[in-house]
Amino acid sequence: MTLKLNSDLGENFGSWNMGMDHAVMPHIDQANIACGFHAGDPLVMQKTLALAKKYGVTVGAHPGYPDLVGFGRRSLKASDAEIQALVLYQIAALDGMSASMGLSLEYVKPHGALYNDMMADEAVRGSIMQAVASYHRPIFLMLQGTPDAVKHRAEAAKFGLNLWFEAFADRCYADDGKLLSRTLEGAVHNKEKMLAQVVQLATSGTVTSVNGHTLDLHADTLCVHGDNLTGVQAIEEIRQLISGSTDLGSSNLGKNAK
Repeated sequence: MTLKLNSDLGENFGSWNMGMDHAVMPHIDQANIACGFHAGDPLVMQKTLALAKKYGVTVGAHPGYPDLVGFGRRSLKASDAEIQALVLYQIAALDGMSASMGLSLEYVKPHGALYNDMMADEAVRGSIMQAVASYHRPIFLMLQGTPDAVKHRAEAAKFGLNLWFEAFADRCYADDGKLLSRTLEGAVHNKEKMLAQVVQLATSGTVTSVNGHTLDLHADTLCVHGDNLTGVQAIEEIRQLISGSTDLGSSNLGKNAK
């Protein structure tokens, strides 16, 4: 199965510009669109949806904690009911705008601290799964592919929920399959390491951790961050790699995957 390519988009807010959506959208399969809580506003959402429609890109909701000041990167103490409500609210907002433009929202990928909390805390993950599963029609939940994928599929099955697992092109992995903290050196790959990781994921479904361990991820989709200049500059090459237009088997990049 060919990896899909996704990116977090629509994260402008008023006069504040974040990301390079016009440069990214032509090369991706899935757009994770901010829903106004951590970034984005109604006009930005509308413009981002129009761009996705122009390029035939699948639309997903990118809900976060209600934290515009912190860009959703700070964990907020919230009850299970509050998490479910804030996720549903954001899904419904983007889904309604999508439908009015002839688009169909297909999935949900939480943002920032909400995403990290989902991966680290079973209670938060359960609340998000419950929220997505309780939507009035079936949609997918996207979460990080880790060695715990079998466990996460079993959790989702209890809610009748389908999952898409994602890997990250530009992030270094810790030995436990989590992303290496951005506070540590080497957490974000340079272009050479990024492309090598893409080749490894596309050919073997694995990544090499910071200490040289091979981790099985077998992701469905690959995230490239649109606010990362290196990622944006490499995105066309990544598109070619995962589409098979570049011979992965003979690529010199594959030899540098570590």
